[in-house]
Amino acid sequence: MLRSISKTWIWLIILLVIFVLASFLMFSQKPKSYPNYVTDSPSPTGVKALYTYLQNNNDTVNRWKHRPDLLNKHVGNQLLVMIEPFFMPTTKEINEYIDFMNAGNTIILFSERPDGFFDLKSNFLEEDLSGKKIKIRDSHKTSLNGTVVSPVRLQTNKQDKILLEDKEGTIALKKKYGNGNLIVSITPEWLTNGNILSNNNIPLILSLLHEEKADIVFFDEYVHTGENASTIWTVYPKWFLILMLQLIVLSILWLWAKGKRFGPILVPREETVRFGDEGIKALAAWYLRGQRYYESLVIQADYIKQLLNERFGISASKEWTEISDLLIRKKIDISNMQMLKDIGPVLQKGKLNKQEYLLWSKRLDRLREEVVRR
Repeated sequence: MLRSISKTWIWLIILLVIFVLASFLMFSQKPKSYPNYVTDSPSPTGVKALYTYLQNNNDTVNRWKHRPDLLNKHVGNQLLVMIEPFFMPTTKEINEYIDFMNAGNTIILFSERPDGFFDLKSNFLEEDLSGKKIKIRDSHKTSLNGTVVSPVRLQTNKQDKILLEDKEGTIALKKKYGNGNLIVSITPEWLTNGNILSNNNIPLILSLLHEEKADIVFFDEYVHTGENASTIWTVYPKWFLILMLQLIVLSILWLWAKGKRFGPILVPREETVRFGDEGIKALAAWYLRGQRYYESLVIQADYIKQLLNERFGISASKEWTEISDLLIRKKIDISNMQMLKDIGPVLQKGKLNKQEYLLWSKRLDRLREEVVRR
């Protein structure tokens, strides 16, 4: 007993050491990785600098992490900024965004290759201008220096307004949607923390953001997270998850130490042999091998008398002929009354062969079933 207790404490100490080491490794200072173009990312590929700047200068700048069907379409003059979506929205979601614009709101889409979004189309460049400084003209024909990573230029219609362009084609445009607008730019890299101060990116970005004077500005994070924005691993801190795991393990060890056992309840074989079908079958086989047909039939008949006593109050000491008369007197209809009169002489014979035993055993069994049903 003492040896078992000491083993339990040894394993408990080992588990606690493992948990301490795991906690230390998980809490070691490692640089946190962030997805690209998200507003809470301070990494060079995030857009936290732009978001913080706009939030400090405008109280109505917020993140939008919900489905587009939850956007307020009854309020106009809102601006939704979508930066390089991680997935292609469904047709239903695109229609929700269009309804949002039709109501008098504006969406700015920054994407290197916006083909497929809102039926946008682009043309590939013959020359690779990635990383090269170029002259970019705005809608007022003012030239600014910048670089464009995207290998495409936007296709435009007569109704579209060109906001930014270079000698290769359109970099940013504005389309009319109902009472609102869609602004598209192929330069999401301008907005990142690592590039926002490069070249003339700040005036270029602000020219697009200020194209429509919006009262409320949202940065769309739904296009980065989708429906899987929150999980148990992101909602709760790691220290809390480790603590809960330790509590679960300690609870199991405490229950184990208290003698609790988990799993199916095992019934001792002796009990099932003595009271189950196995014992009854063994007893029946013993009677058959010993050709004790008469004794078996007497036991079967006595059992039926006990049932008649329990069901109809007929004494078990009555003879079978008397039992049939009592049943008639009590107006209890038994389908084979003649059998009750004939079974008496059979039981007085003292010996039966197998054929007689099988015949009368079946009759008594049918009588038992009839008595039980009443």
